[in-house]
Amino acid sequence: MSTDATPEYDYEELGLVAGLEIHQQLDTETKLFCDSPTVERDPDEADRSITRKLHPTKSELGELDDAAMEESRVDREFTYLAYDTTCLVEEDDEPPRRVDGEALSVALQIADLLDLSVVDQAHVMRKLVIDGSNTSGFQRSILLGQDGAIETDAGQVSVVDLMLEEESAKRVEETDDGVVYSLDRLGVPLVEIGTGPDIRSPEGARLAAERIGMLLRSTGAVKRGLGTIRQDVNVSIADGARVEVKGVQDLQGIEDIVRGEVGRQAELLEIRDELVEREASVGDRHDVTDVFADTESGVIRGALDSGGKVTAVPLHGFDGLVGREIQSDRRLGTELSDHAKRHGAGGVFHTDELPAYGVTEAEVAALRDAVGAGDEDAVAIVAADPETADLAIDAAAERAETAVEGIPEETRGANDDGTTRYLRPLPGAARMYPETDVPPVEPDPSDVEAPELLDEKAERYAAEFGLDAGLAEQVAFGQRFPLFETAVDCGVDPTFAASTLESTTTEIRRDGAPVEALTDDHFLALFDLVEAGDLAKEGVPEVLTTLAEDPDLSAAEAVEEAGLSGVSEAEVREAVVEVVERNAEQIEAEGMGAFSGLMGEAMGALRGKADGEVVSDVLREEIGKRS
Repeated sequence: MSTDATPEYDYEELGLVAGLEIHQQLDTETKLFCDSPTVERDPDEADRSITRKLHPTKSELGELDDAAMEESRVDREFTYLAYDTTCLVEEDDEPPRRVDGEALSVALQIADLLDLSVVDQAHVMRKLVIDGSNTSGFQRSILLGQDGAIETDAGQVSVVDLMLEEESAKRVEETDDGVVYSLDRLGVPLVEIGTGPDIRSPEGARLAAERIGMLLRSTGAVKRGLGTIRQDVNVSIADGARVEVKGVQDLQGIEDIVRGEVGRQAELLEIRDELVEREASVGDRHDVTDVFADTESGVIRGALDSGGKVTAVPLHGFDGLVGREIQSDRRLGTELSDHAKRHGAGGVFHTDELPAYGVTEAEVAALRDAVGAGDEDAVAIVAADPETADLAIDAAAERAETAVEGIPEETRGANDDGTTRYLRPLPGAARMYPETDVPPVEPDPSDVEAPELLDEKAERYAAEFGLDAGLAEQVAFGQRFPLFETAVDCGVDPTFAASTLESTTTEIRRDGAPVEALTDDHFLALFDLVEAGDLAKEGVPEVLTTLAEDPDLSAAEAVEEAGLSGVSEAEVREAVVEVVERNAEQIEAEGMGAFSGLMGEAMGALRGKADGEVVSDVLREEIGKRS
């Protein structure tokens, strides 16, 4: 994300308040409420599909959630891809089973690391979700702990709660009719960690997320990789509103999003003050199709030729403000457009940007006349099918009305450039109600032990195994530290094991090898071959590449495939002698000074089939004979 165009603010003066919601998948054998494995599948492997439409339901108190109601107004159907590894629980054709014990144990470890008070009895709740990401229309969630805290370099941050939840289905693609989801991810155990509103700077938000991420990885039982951890940020400033930004992908992104959201709210407050001074208001909807009867605008012409219409709304006192930038390449008009898009429109045109897009100056003048707009007013229009046009312009008008009042509380999505876009209203308490199909559990924190923290682990690796500080930190914070400890317990040299798991895999990944296909068994078998003298350490990168590209091979088969079967000392000597004879003149002139250059040539001739120490000893001996 880029922040080059984002100004720096006095966050204390603006009254910045921020909090985090961290969602982390757990690396358990089975899902939270059934015995399906937590493996990721390719959508092409699906063997069946289910199609549904979802609708909001009232809470136990008879209330409807605002976010669910808005989502329900978007007419879509949802298709779910199922596999031989998914079950009836995920398809919502069977009640959920008991809470997975492994997931509960990992969550209790996390509760301990966050210094949370664990509840005496944990009840499963249903959280209404009708964006299609769950076949049942709700997500099951369990409150496990409350009132914790973490320490960061920016100060202490309270942890309000820890939830154990089921992960949502994975979005595959959008179609003309709706959205396609994959059920492989649905039901994977997930913890949600919510901090208090204690964060006072963008850097503080990043530091808090960094600390929580380290604590989570310290368990050795969380999934790693893109999409396995998601970070939402709640941001507000004085006189602003709480805005939840969802889907921040990385730590630097958190800092950028907080900075960008502060800027957006600050700009919107300036716009509000100007609108209030102008006594701005939003007028009624108008059908202005006749104004554009002969238009050459491609967007509008396309809508009209398909039987559509053009609707407009006058924005009294908004002239020049709809086009004002509130984030990089995003304006108040972009906010109106985001709301219109929620109802199927392609977007909104407004007079701060017209004439443009094929709309002429004469058409703009006629548009102003048609809706009674003066020089200080703006006009927004939508061109679409009749129903969509009306719904979309009404949504844009509602957003314009809130601009006069200030900043709306809402849920927004994170964009890659550090800006945000409107998603839906903030959810309320009406979306939660009890799950009656799963009995409560009584978690016992004494059943689990707190894991060693990763920073403590790095210090131990350096002291106990003699690793340099950088390599010790690499392997401790890497996802294969349990494998490293297993290898060392089996007698593998710690430095060799660590450098293979971290440095070597990084090198071959950069060269295009799919290292994610490598398993623990691949590495352990490879280490055995090296320890037994059947593979030189120099051949490890090539063998790992071979295994990554064809993971069905055994390590021994990969050695054969790579042509790196071990050579005898006699074969090593033969290859070294050839190198020495080719470079006789250099040896005569430099003696042992020629060693370094000839060593590389000798290793290249042997292509990693021989151990470097053996080659070195033989080469020194042969040079000595001739110098």
